[in-house]
Amino acid sequence: MLENGKPVRRSAVSFCIAASIIAALLTLAAGSVTGQTNGGRPTPTQTPSRKPTPGPRSARTGSATGGATAASWRFVVGGDSRNCGDIVMPSVAAGSAAQGAAFYWHLGDFRAIYDFDQDFLQQTERRGKKVSISDYQRTAWDDFIESQLIPFGTIPVFLGIGNHELVAPKTRPELLNQFADWFNAEPIRRQRLQDDPKDHRLKTWYHWIQGGIDFVNLDNASSDQFEADQARWFEGVVTRAEANPEIRAIVVGMHAALPDSLAAGHSMNDWAQGEQSGRRVYARLLQVRKKKPVYLFASHSHFYMRGIFGTREKKASAEVLPGWIAGTGGAFRYALPAVASEAAEARTNVYGYLVVTVAAPGAAPGEIRAEFHEIRESDVPASILSRYGADTVHECFVGNTASPALPALSAPAASASPALRH
Repeated sequence: MLENGKPVRRSAVSFCIAASIIAALLTLAAGSVTGQTNGGRPTPTQTPSRKPTPGPRSARTGSATGGATAASWRFVVGGDSRNCGDIVMPSVAAGSAAQGAAFYWHLGDFRAIYDFDQDFLQQTERRGKKVSISDYQRTAWDDFIESQLIPFGTIPVFLGIGNHELVAPKTRPELLNQFADWFNAEPIRRQRLQDDPKDHRLKTWYHWIQGGIDFVNLDNASSDQFEADQARWFEGVVTRAEANPEIRAIVVGMHAALPDSLAAGHSMNDWAQGEQSGRRVYARLLQVRKKKPVYLFASHSHFYMRGIFGTREKKASAEVLPGWIAGTGGAFRYALPAVASEAAEARTNVYGYLVVTVAAPGAAPGEIRAEFHEIRESDVPASILSRYGADTVHECFVGNTASPALPALSAPAASASPALRH
């Protein structure tokens, strides 16, 4: 540098200070980009599942909850967030963050579609205004993204498909177009091409491998059945998983529960095709269990139940697979079936989510443990109370149910209308 026409030396300290300032500014700028929330959608610096293994998130699990070791990690499962889901799901997102969840897995039924969701009409910007059903159906999925997915911030979200995603005028192609960022997230796309380099089709069934677990998302939204293409694909997935020593367990998620469970009254038993294809899947998973653990998650029935395949018949034949139902994301809550007392645990008139811990302390390799976390009215944040009103929030928690008596374990089977049942 010249000063008065003569070269001037600057001290090394001055250069170090300047370099430090520039580095700090660059770090702040990078942080402002990578810290942006995007509801689980891919960004230039993040995809909906970040990495195929838990990575840094699982290392934070111990400090977040105090109940897990650095080697363990968690994910969260739930579904059926229509009706009051805009009010309930932000608390699910907050709970997922508090648990250090590696991802959230939504098992379907985002919005009602056949009629207005209560929360949709009670948003501040719509309250008291006349809204047509066509306007609602046109914007319902946008509302789901804004009100239910964006609150998850940087937590990846995997989406399943429920039967309400196919209520007219909605279609499967429209679903894939609207939610392409989720159904074609990097871990899904990468795994699909690894299985078949020629497979470039976006589908509502998929799988990904994370932390030694093969996660399989199935689609039984059409007449509660698995169609031929999906059945062949599923056979290939589980056959490879059986032979892969790096896969310690298989976790299968879907909307409607497989047939012949304690929730058979609202499951794949509803249709003959569903019974046939669902029983084939269950039988195949029983074979897989001889080599490694298998776990099943579903929603569709709007209550919580653990041990759904612990029927007397399956116990007698030693054919019980671990299974859960968690259709508790905000949908109209059903009465428990009369056989609910045979379940390991069953509750209705609750909202909440399942926190699943992989490699918990003392667990065997591939063993997972799931715990239901209830969301109470007091958990609803002030911003949601302001947007929907305290009366609407309160009605979602004390109403929105077929069982006002609030049974704790079992109750007579509900005679719900077809609209409520589906």
